[in-house]
Amino acid sequence: MKYTNKFSFKKINKKNFIKTIFISLIIILVIVFLSLYIANINFRNFVDIKILKKTINSSNSTSINFSDDESNSVFAYDKYIAILNKNNFYTYTSSGNKSFDLTIELNNPIYSSCNKFICLAEKGGQNIYLINDQNIAWQKSIEGEISKISVNKNGYVAVIVSGTSYKSIIITYNPNGKELFRTYLSTTIAIDTAISNNNKYLSIAEIDYSGTSIQSNIKILSFDKAQTNPTEAVEYIYPASSNSIVTCINYNSKNKLVCMYDNSIHVIQNNSDSELANFSEKGDLFFDTNLSDTYIKVSDKPNGLFSGIEVHLVDVNTNKDSIYALTSTPKSIYCDNKTIALNLGSEIHFINDSAWLIKKYTTTQEAKDIVIGNGIAGIVYKNKIEIINL
Repeated sequence: MKYTNKFSFKKINKKNFIKTIFISLIIILVIVFLSLYIANINFRNFVDIKILKKTINSSNSTSINFSDDESNSVFAYDKYIAILNKNNFYTYTSSGNKSFDLTIELNNPIYSSCNKFICLAEKGGQNIYLINDQNIAWQKSIEGEISKISVNKNGYVAVIVSGTSYKSIIITYNPNGKELFRTYLSTTIAIDTAISNNNKYLSIAEIDYSGTSIQSNIKILSFDKAQTNPTEAVEYIYPASSNSIVTCINYNSKNKLVCMYDNSIHVIQNNSDSELANFSEKGDLFFDTNLSDTYIKVSDKPNGLFSGIEVHLVDVNTNKDSIYALTSTPKSIYCDNKTIALNLGSEIHFINDSAWLIKKYTTTQEAKDIVIGNGIAGIVYKNKIEIINL
């Protein structure tokens, strides 16, 4: 005959019941904690400062000191902070140690960076360099005057040239410095360029000032056709509404082209141009599109969800809106890839594109500039750079 220990069975069930209750309470507490952390700025500040220790200042950050020299230009790319001074390009790691140096002959540098690449050129001059990680991949001297450059994550470069018989010339290079093709604009001026992540398309933001009203266009060219049959290279032209001025364009991770105008943000995908946002809503203070998959909208909403300054991070692919709350209006905003720096003067908040705080830097003096790389940022002052590990 089978014997069942009823007392032991009930005892085990009781233990399981208590365990289940305990786990459920933990889950509830975690949900409440996260809800408060997201929705309540005072609670979030307390957790970030006292528990997560996300606040840092000059006393617990690494510094790079240099002479107070107007010729210093500071950049960030990949995992490096770089300083260009009198043709010397010095790079530093997150620990503040010098990593490598190169000779770069530029007087008035402009730059574009993506992934392990940084492209440097002399604005209004002829010299241009592409650096791949720690090495100069190529350098050239271009006829005309360089006005703007762009590089994609694979090292393909587009250069806008002015000062010739054309309004603008766009020269496209591969990562080894081979010229692929030239695009000549005789009636419009190129404002910006972007190369798709699959290296198949060159997009040009252009403006025509010749008519009675300003006309902005987005022109998309096929790489293959531009090299084999240039007259058939233009795939699509997307005209903007009258008097809308295009300011910048960039491809996101899904190869959607995000276009910033002076009054709206558009996205071009599947041969269709659609509006993502317009700047007519009351309280909107600032927009930016220089992120990989989101655009930023900063709004003053005294009666909004968080009652104050709201930093909206809107996903271009899903339209999901994540909000980061502030108690004051940012003096300036800096963006790179998935990281945003909100400069409040005495504080600089580094957040990600999901609106989560990464680090909060406190300072007694206002920063001259902020540069952001991959997991690294530099707070630039007159005679030093504070390195922040993100």
